[in-house]
Amino acid sequence: MADPPIFEATDLYKVYTMGNVEVNALRGVSLTVTRGEFVAVMGTSGSGKSTLMNILGCLDRPTRGSYHLVGREVSRLDRDDLADIRLQVLGFVFQSFNLLARTSALENVELPMIYAGVKGKERRARAAKALERVGLGGRLDHTPNQLSGGQQQRVAIARAIVTEPRLILADEPTGNLDSRTSLEIMALFQELGRSGITIVLVTHEPDIAAFTQRVILMRDGKIQSDRQQTPTDARAAVDAYEEAPE
Repeated sequence: MADPPIFEATDLYKVYTMGNVEVNALRGVSLTVTRGEFVAVMGTSGSGKSTLMNILGCLDRPTRGSYHLVGREVSRLDRDDLADIRLQVLGFVFQSFNLLARTSALENVELPMIYAGVKGKERRARAAKALERVGLGGRLDHTPNQLSGGQQQRVAIARAIVTEPRLILADEPTGNLDSRTSLEIMALFQELGRSGITIVLVTHEPDIAAFTQRVILMRDGKIQSDRQQTPTDARAAVDAYEEAPE
């Protein structure tokens, strides 16, 4: 029996009005992703990939079309319900890490749980466990300026998974990292995917997309192609990175 969809987007349109001009950012996008899939969304600037991610992340609403996230029609939810579903279902990872500069790794990872009302002792224990999971168990008290770029992104990933989300949305998560560190981060995403977390990742780099199970190419607000990849494709990407000179 096939896994149920984590989300279903059907015939999504998004129109922005800029003065007297209408910009069609999405033009009839339909997309279904099932639990545990690892998906890359690619496309040039203006292709609609960022608009699509904003809708998937409940940060924006489509002009028309429907979006069901874990079975709920998102367009019918009010602002408070949207905030709740983001907190309960979604985790976000960004290119620029978005960490608080003067705050320790542990405290950065605790933040989503503060908003969720988790008590201090449990909060600290869960944050420490998430940092251990991403390989930073020995860096709990380090602030971002004491960490490398790759370590900062690991903190950001720990923050994304600490609430046990069903879906992680990652926007160019390796964009500020060198090739070898990017490999480490993508290997971590693959591990999270194997644990059952669904991951949708925006990237413009084919070498990064090669690590995923499925690649969606967008152009002019539409899905141009949607193809599955085998584990061999990802293994070849890993080998290419490992064989690259230092």
